[in-house]
Amino acid sequence: LIDLFSTFPTVGPKTAERFVFYLLKQPAENLQKFALAIAELKEKTTVCSVCNAYAESDPCPICADAKRDGHVLCVVSGARDMLSIEATKQFAGKYFILGGVINAIEGIGPEKLNIQKLTDRIKKNNIKEIILALNPNLEGETTAMYLTKTIKKLNPAVGGIKITRLAKGLSSGASLEYADEITLVNALKYRNEL
Repeated sequence: LIDLFSTFPTVGPKTAERFVFYLLKQPAENLQKFALAIAELKEKTTVCSVCNAYAESDPCPICADAKRDGHVLCVVSGARDMLSIEATKQFAGKYFILGGVINAIEGIGPEKLNIQKLTDRIKKNNIKEIILALNPNLEGETTAMYLTKTIKKLNPAVGGIKITRLAKGLSSGASLEYADEITLVNALKYRNEL
C-alpha cells in the first residue's frame, strides 16, 4: 500500500507511510467506504460532453443549470482550475475545459487540445463573452494568444464576441521587493482607478 500511495503525484515514501498508518487506525467501515469509492471511481464518473468536466452525469450539473448565464463562457485549462473559480461563488456563467495548454517543449500543440470543440460550441451557442482564465505563464499566454486569434477569425460567423482575461498583477499581501519584473509590469499595466 505504501508503494501504491508513493505513485501519487507529490506523494513520497514518507507521506505514503503516514497515509498507511493513518488508515490502520481507522474503523473497518470507514476503510470499506474508502475502498468502495475508489472501486467505483471510473464507473460512476464521466466526462461532460458539453464542457469536458469530470462529473457523475452528462451534462454536468453546471452545464445543465438553466439559471447560469449561457452567454458567458469561462475557458480554463483543466478541471481543477474550474473548481477553483467555482469555489469563489463569483462566476455565474458556464465553462469550457481545454484539456491543457500549448507547450512546444512537451510537444503539445493546438491540435492536442479541445480547441475545435470550443469553436464548435461558440458557433452553435449565442456566446457574448469568453473569459480566458489561463495561468499567466508562457504556456498560458501562448494559448491565450492562439485562442484570441482563433475566436476573432470566427467573428463573421458568430458576431462580435468580447474576449477578456482574468486580471493580472500583484496578489494581496505581496511585497514589491520580491515581485518579479513581469508581475510588476502587469500590475502597472492593469492598475485600477480608485
